[in-house]
Amino acid sequence: MSERAIYILYIMIFILGTFVSSISQVILKKSAGKTYESKIREYLNIRVMGAYTVFFLATLCVIIAYKKVPLSMGAILESSGYFFVAVLSYIFLKEHISKQKILGLAIIIAGIIIYAL
Repeated sequence: MSERAIYILYIMIFILGTFVSSISQVILKKSAGKTYESKIREYLNIRVMGAYTVFFLATLCVIIAYKKVPLSMGAILESSGYFFVAVLSYIFLKEHISKQKILGLAIIIAGIIIYAL
């Protein structure tokens, strides 16, 4: 495998970690919208524990990716999480995406593309 292919693989691992982290955030938000019979149940339920497990896996992906991805690029790639959270929230939480959010997401995506060039 060429050095460039390995570099791209690590970038994809980083983006996967960001996507998985976004899934975790949506699960946590969905859990926060429920009413529980006790404070303990609020934090010790399958959704919350599952979301934090997924969050841990996302962190592992990002740590692995930083072996090859420069720190400066990591911050740029991490911003793709805003896009993922917005799309996942629209799909699973039925949240509205305003024109301002769409513009902001477009600017974030443009920034990622410009940096990648």
